[in-house]
Amino acid sequence: MTVTLKSICALTAVGMTAMLSACSPANAPLETSITAGSDMAGGPVVMRRITEGQYDRIIAHVFGSTIQLGGRFEPDIRANGLLEVGAGRVSVTPSGFEQYDLMGRNIAAQVLGEKNRPILMPCKPAAVDAPDNACAAQFLSRVGRLLYRRPLTDAELSVQVKKASEATKTLSDFYAGLELSLASMFVSPPFLFRQEISEPDPDHPGMMRLDGYSKAARLSFFLWDAAPDPDLLDAAANGELHTRKGLERQVDRMLGSPRVKEGVQAFFADMLEFDSFKTLSKDTTLYPKFTFRVVDDAAEQTLRTITHHLLVENGDYRDLFTTPHTFLTPLLGSLYRVPVASPDGWAAYEYGPNDVQAGILTHLSFVALHSHPGRTSPTLRGKALREVLLCQEVPDPPGNVDFNIVQDTSNPNYKTVRQRLDAHASEPMCVGCHKITDPLGLALENFSTIGGFRTSENGATIDTRGELDGVAFANAAGLGRAVHDNPATASCLINRVYSYGVGREPTQSETAWLTDYVGKRFQEAGYTLPRLLRTIAMSDTFYRVVSSDQGAQMAQSAGNTQLQPVEK
Repeated sequence: MTVTLKSICALTAVGMTAMLSACSPANAPLETSITAGSDMAGGPVVMRRITEGQYDRIIAHVFGSTIQLGGRFEPDIRANGLLEVGAGRVSVTPSGFEQYDLMGRNIAAQVLGEKNRPILMPCKPAAVDAPDNACAAQFLSRVGRLLYRRPLTDAELSVQVKKASEATKTLSDFYAGLELSLASMFVSPPFLFRQEISEPDPDHPGMMRLDGYSKAARLSFFLWDAAPDPDLLDAAANGELHTRKGLERQVDRMLGSPRVKEGVQAFFADMLEFDSFKTLSKDTTLYPKFTFRVVDDAAEQTLRTITHHLLVENGDYRDLFTTPHTFLTPLLGSLYRVPVASPDGWAAYEYGPNDVQAGILTHLSFVALHSHPGRTSPTLRGKALREVLLCQEVPDPPGNVDFNIVQDTSNPNYKTVRQRLDAHASEPMCVGCHKITDPLGLALENFSTIGGFRTSENGATIDTRGELDGVAFANAAGLGRAVHDNPATASCLINRVYSYGVGREPTQSETAWLTDYVGKRFQEAGYTLPRLLRTIAMSDTFYRVVSSDQGAQMAQSAGNTQLQPVEK
């Protein structure tokens, strides 16, 4: 698949009360039709390893928020711009299995410890020093349904009860035996991996769909980034999810739940590559204020801004790049050099109409994440904007490029980074890539590598003029407006949201559907995220899959297809 600046738009395609109103059937007649795209073949089923955040949420939802995980998680990989897509391409290494086993034992010990036992156990054993298979089965079947996202089979339950019984006989402790059985479930494939199952679609002969439990899991992780709750599992069990009315009830219920905030934050943390904060470092000699607390606050600032604007205000997604509204802590305020009213904690803040600090591109989470430890980088910032927010790939630089001019910040002939980049980009091998990245990143040069505002560098005034696809601007605020108006901004979000939900890159037919159907509904709805989520979640297309043989062929074809760079 070729992605170019010219073709990107065609290719990629609360107030909780306010959000519910926006999602209600009365206000969204087009989205309630699940027949749109029902004749499409869909894509292959996907098996995804659950992420660290999903693991944490599952444990908290099933056993309570006081349970501590401990241990380390396997590293994730990013594909098609998302870790959630990369989750379908990773496995568990031997060392990773040891960490999962350590976490599982630790969690099981807390769940069945004396403190939580009275709350989490549905029964009491006949004797604490002997097996009680009936009580063990009652507990394991209940939690197993939530951990596996489906009921345990008779064989699975029998194995788990037998494990608990044998361990109880050895240890002379019912709860210790049950603890070992529960711990083994935390390292089992049905828990660690989201395996989707397909079945023939009786409403569309010759086509395949996800079975009820796979459909419930895809929907729940899509909207909540967590496993299905009992209500959703019940809907899967009784066939409600395969009806228009039943699916609509569940989608609206889930969009109206406070959990949707966690789901939206998880999506944007993935899309904006916030996992990179784990390895982000700055020169503490130059920037002593940069600490781990700054990193946490930076990510939280952007996620608070996003969820408040998109969920509470039900705002236009594109306005995230121009909004003067945000949330700050005193620590962030000291870096941005703005006053924060609250002496501690978070406070709402609004920039003035003449301030260039507007939109999430001026947040520390963007300018710091895409900079070097001791200096800014218009190239990295421009590249991130193209790839993360516009879904356009920028080629990596050749291996023999000389960066000495760019890195020499003390050169008296090139005082600003613009001057250094101009000198560097004059080399033939460099000019093409810098032409599509630097004009964007230079608009953010008023912000240091840790987000602090500045107007000069080495005594020279910083020039922040630039252009995005022929649209000129004077500063960061102008860049935000250009991103807001660029057609690729909305189409990229649609592509990312759908890829996040299905765990893979859209097929060619799905891409056309995203552009022709979903894109138009998104525009008609004022580019509001809840309506976008509802449009996708209520569609047949989101749950349509192909047979295993077709899926293997599609996966092989996709593996031989590389994303092409943007035109230069």
